[in-house]
This record gives sequence, C-alpha cells and structure tokens, in this order.
Amino acid sequence: MPNKQETPGVGLVHMGDLRRLEPLTRSFGYDRGQPIDRYYIEKFRSRDAGDISGHVVEIGDDRYTRMFGGEGVTRSDVLDQDHPDSSPTIVADLTRADHVASDSFDCIIITQTLQFIYDIQTAICTLHRILKPGGVLLGSLPAQSPICRYDMDRWGDYWRFTSASVQRLFGDIFKPANVQVEAYGNVLVATAFFYGMAAEELTTEELEFNDRDVETLITVRAVKT
Repeated sequence: MPNKQETPGVGLVHMGDLRRLEPLTRSFGYDRGQPIDRYYIEKFRSRDAGDISGHVVEIGDDRYTRMFGGEGVTRSDVLDQDHPDSSPTIVADLTRADHVASDSFDCIIITQTLQFIYDIQTAICTLHRILKPGGVLLGSLPAQSPICRYDMDRWGDYWRFTSASVQRLFGDIFKPANVQVEAYGNVLVATAFFYGMAAEELTTEELEFNDRDVETLITVRAVKT
C-alpha cells in the first residue's frame, strides 16, 4: 500500500499537466500504451485462464479466447450483432437471442459490453440460459469510465456499475453463492483513466492499490449450477 501522503492545503495543490479541460487523448489510452482498464481485465483473465476451455463464446471478438484459452478450448465462437466492425460466428442481440440454443457453452467471456445494453437484466438472463450447467461466465464492467463516443452514437452507452450492483444483477440470476465480484482502482487510477493515460505511466504499486470507495473496474465470475 502506498505510504499515506500529507494532504496539501487549499490552494497548494499543484495540477501541472492535468490542469486542462479535455483529456490527453480520447482513445482510453490505446495511443499511449495499455489502457488502464485492460491492465485489470488481463490480470483477471490470466488468473482465471483455466475457466476458458471447452466450447467458448466471446462477445464482440475472440481476443481473450486466443490470449488465454490455449489448448483447452475445443471450439471458439464470437457472438455479436451484425455490424461492419465485427465478424461474429453467431449473430445475436443478447436481449433477443431466442435462436441461440440453451446450455450451449462451457465458458462465456463478456468484456466491457453490458454498459451498452439498456435492458441489462434480459441480457444477463440470456447469458445464463446459453451457458451449460457447470459453465463459467467471465465478465468485466466499468465503474468509472469516459463515455465511448463510438458506441454512444450507434446504440447507446447507458450504465456504470458498483461492486454491489454487479453482485445483485448476477446474483439474482445465477444465485449469490455462485457469483464472485471484485473491484479495482483508486483515485489516481480513476483520474489517470479519465485523462487517457496508459497503465505504463503508473507504477505497479499505484495500480495494485485498491480503494474500496473509488472503484474503477468491476470483474465478475459466475457459475451456472
């Protein structure tokens, strides 16, 4: 944990390069290095890589199936709506996916997606339905994040979450005992993320300190029994 720092008095805070009305970049840090939220997402995926096996479906693209799945993956699919920036093997909207068979997948990976779905409870019900009994869902959701203008202008950017809301949303459907939720971040991480800074611009100690009152990213592991 970083050492407790002395709090400067009013008027003595030095803002430096951060005294600006617009972020350094609007690309979430991609053009400076690894986005800060991806630092936590990839840490979570790496830790639970053993869950990424069997028939895996990833929402949007297969980035993390390829990165962490390995030889345990027997079949890989991508589920997404039909739009020019995606190449899904399963075309579906998670709120209207009756054509996707129930109990189909051993693992579902859904990364930074649910904030773009207004009817989020229906989407989570679909995810539960298409997961095989014993299957695992690995998800991440933003607690604090800039609006994604690309998505906002096309289908909407609706939600930000807390660890409590994620536990409730998934626990109501998967049952609370089957849901593990973790929160990551602190005031420096949140500030850097909003400015568009990259993970490489913070130290490991700064990234690894989690403040319960300043959540930036939420991860969820849910098992269907």
